[in-house]
Amino acid sequence: MAAVADDLSAAGKKRGELLVVGTGYRAIGDLTLQAESYIRAADTVFYILGDPLSIEHILRINSNAESLLGYYGGGKSLQVSYKEMAERILEEVRKNILVCAVFYGHPGVFVAPSHIAIQQARKEGFRARMLPAVSAEDWIFADLGVDPGLVGCQSFEAADFLLRSRVYDPTSLLVLWKVGVIGMTDWSPNFNARIGARVLVDVLIRNYSSDHEVIVYEASPYMVCEPRIERVALADLPETKLTTYSTLVVPPATPRPMDRDMEKRISSRT
Repeated sequence: MAAVADDLSAAGKKRGELLVVGTGYRAIGDLTLQAESYIRAADTVFYILGDPLSIEHILRINSNAESLLGYYGGGKSLQVSYKEMAERILEEVRKNILVCAVFYGHPGVFVAPSHIAIQQARKEGFRARMLPAVSAEDWIFADLGVDPGLVGCQSFEAADFLLRSRVYDPTSLLVLWKVGVIGMTDWSPNFNARIGARVLVDVLIRNYSSDHEVIVYEASPYMVCEPRIERVALADLPETKLTTYSTLVVPPATPRPMDRDMEKRISSRT
């Protein structure tokens, strides 16, 4: 890893380069050795992290690190914040140095500034790449004991699911992200999650019974804490505490029947 880091650092000094990594969802524990080597090798590090342990660890690896959280603001469009973050990252890349941007979770899942920065860097002729990391979805499968290979898995951002009337299969697992911020257009600590939750229930109840059990899930960022796994009836979702970290997991309503003709076709030896 040291040799890789040295090569990257040398390359960065010749020509600006952007490396985007994720810390994984669990603080420090999900951070890969490769991601850590890139953070250490970078001339400049930017980060958006949600817990002090991860921040302290990043600063210990590379003290030349800057938080991007200051670009968020009440009454300020999230899209504007994302573009400003990406532009700040690119300002350093244009200095022909090695830049590493660090995001919590998977850096390519619900992380707009990472994609914006990579696309723009490449457009300007700079090298840019992203490393995968453990996401909240990976922890869903582990914490809930769900195997997506058995019934399939559909994954949607909750607001997009509603606004675009997404077509889905109620006999398969349904995962709806950001269920606690449906309708949020700017950062607000007083956001009312119940309004969006009521609309979501109105839509889901077309294919599920009102007492169908759903799961409000929040992965734990710390090894010493348990994840939040709250099972409630679908109709009770609006009265359930929902946060910016809440994901709604909807188990299949009923099993999908087997296509016996197809079974014969795929098992035929001739």
